[in-house]
Amino acid sequence: MTEQQMAFARDGRPVCGVCPSLRLPGGGFDVIERPSRDCPFDPKTGLRFTAAGVPVCVHPDRVGLPTAPYATNGLPLPWETPPPVEAGEVPAWVRAVLDAAPPEACADLIRQATEILLASDPGADVTAVLRAALG
Repeated sequence: MTEQQMAFARDGRPVCGVCPSLRLPGGGFDVIERPSRDCPFDPKTGLRFTAAGVPVCVHPDRVGLPTAPYATNGLPLPWETPPPVEAGEVPAWVRAVLDAAPPEACADLIRQATEILLASDPGADVTAVLRAALG
């Protein structure tokens, strides 16, 4: 089974027993803020669906992803978004991607942030910037 096919919530996240993240990979479902009549629960499948039939997670804080129509619009997961070009945008990007990233992606994301910061200012205190972003 490839990483793309694995269920998203495989790392012990406290998701609901019917969360699509237990069955689908990241990007295979949408994430909305809370349960809604727009995404009713289907007792046959145990999932909530959009009107277009896309599975939905209704607890972004539990699944660890910000709300977004990942499957509906084919959006990348937060840590798959390209890093910013401007050093000033790095702290916000680091915070957003590391909040959702699986552990195996974190080292590469920090490396990318470090490269951007040092390219902008070779004397930059990368540790201080990353601490501020994550603090």
